[in-house]
Amino acid sequence: MTYRGALWVGLALLSTPLCASVATPPTTETAKASLAKAGPIESFDLFQLADGIDDGALNSEAITAAYLARIAAVDDSGPMLNAVIATFPDAMDQARAMDAEIKAGKYRGPLHGMPVLVKDNIEVAGPVPTTAGSLALANNITGRDAPLIARLREAGAVILGKTNLSEWANIRSDNSTSGWSAVGGLTKNPHALDRNSCGSSSGSGSAMAAGLAAATIGTETDGSITCPAGVNGIVGFKPTVGLVSRRYVVPISHSQDTAGPMTRTVRDAAILLTAMAGTDPQDPATTDADKWRGNYAAGLSADGLKGMRIGVLRAPNVDAALFDAAIANLKEGGAEIIALEMPNLDRQKLGQAEFKVLLAELKADLADYLQGLPENRVPHKTLADIIAFNKAHADKELAYFGQETFELADNDAGLDDPAYKEALATSRQLAAGALNGMLGAHKLDVIVAQTNGPAWLSTLGKGDAFSGPSASQLPAIAGFPHLTVPMGLSGGLPIGLSFIGSQWHDHQVLKAGYAYEQISKQRATPTYKTSLDSK
Repeated sequence: MTYRGALWVGLALLSTPLCASVATPPTTETAKASLAKAGPIESFDLFQLADGIDDGALNSEAITAAYLARIAAVDDSGPMLNAVIATFPDAMDQARAMDAEIKAGKYRGPLHGMPVLVKDNIEVAGPVPTTAGSLALANNITGRDAPLIARLREAGAVILGKTNLSEWANIRSDNSTSGWSAVGGLTKNPHALDRNSCGSSSGSGSAMAAGLAAATIGTETDGSITCPAGVNGIVGFKPTVGLVSRRYVVPISHSQDTAGPMTRTVRDAAILLTAMAGTDPQDPATTDADKWRGNYAAGLSADGLKGMRIGVLRAPNVDAALFDAAIANLKEGGAEIIALEMPNLDRQKLGQAEFKVLLAELKADLADYLQGLPENRVPHKTLADIIAFNKAHADKELAYFGQETFELADNDAGLDDPAYKEALATSRQLAAGALNGMLGAHKLDVIVAQTNGPAWLSTLGKGDAFSGPSASQLPAIAGFPHLTVPMGLSGGLPIGLSFIGSQWHDHQVLKAGYAYEQISKQRATPTYKTSLDSK
């Protein structure tokens, strides 16, 4: 049963799943007129736009053109967010091809014709390089799609462009300014332009908040999806490590790296994850992915909290008013709330072990990536080569902060070092042990915590003034799923609520987050103020 016109006549978002049968696509001029009448492109989420295609009111060409115009108006001029590094010159051709398929009777699902922006450490076939924000990879045009991109294309997505990021996913220096790269400059937070967009998926977070695409993709090692999602006021989901292939993604750590969706709503994140997830024979971490993957948008319900047991971790520096309101929303939804105490965990030992793992794996994994690049467009083959490049181009690469973490990693003994193996075992044991201990002892469905503190002032050359709290470390090291959903504004800046679950229980986490989102309705529209003090 379809519901033609429900959204694009009544302009009311329904929770009914999209149908496999769609109406004949309109002409582009008709679709553009329908879109203009319904509202600005930034006011719609992916599911609503897919509904417009299902209704026969919209087509991909009109939607893609609207997003390209939005990027030109907000990212290239106006506030100049610096969220998008480049758009693909064939984006409109991709959109027209998706429209032609619908006209021929082929519909791929809710991602059909939806424009998606991708973090610029993920390879996408075409003339746009994959730079990780570094001039050292300015010519890294590989002609190949990362498997996660191939899956998105198979689901019908239009790959619109590349987003800026903290250079090298923020692993070059402990004194970096998040959201800055030599290729893309400094990404701004659309809620207050002088505030940081966090990292390393800074551009994906800022672009999504500003409505520059139907959805964006980020990557995380520790907090790089959830922090920029939290401070930019959007949904971000770090899936179980191994659910999404990491092949052809510029790496930091094979133990912790994963890509994930960054979207306007939890439903949109679930739609993207459904397409992205799956086993890749060349990524050993994904061996079990096909056993666990499914339709993550199925079963999402506003009543999803009923009967859930939710553990609450309250950090010392949470925003008490927002956090208490969020807990009240969870109770309103029918969840049973269990107050948790953080296990007796040696945080210093955990941090030191994680850092050791990241240093060793960065050195090895980046060399593997560089040496596996096709042709000879990138001469650099090791981390030492990248360090030398940065020194040779210090005026552009090292103008605001150094590369001391790179240098520590380059001097690391590597993956055969007993100290690395001990650190890996220690970090996993401490992180997974803490989470499994809380989840198991209290028979919890999920754990919630405040994702982030408010965005800080961006001060190039002075590092980040991160104010915390942060919920990312334990699920990042353990490889467990971690979702953040807007919790409200603190001093005019977004704060996220984290939902953390057991390994492979990604669907459970999304169900809890979706139900909370439907009750709380805390997503805030960016104001693009120059600063919080400006009018």
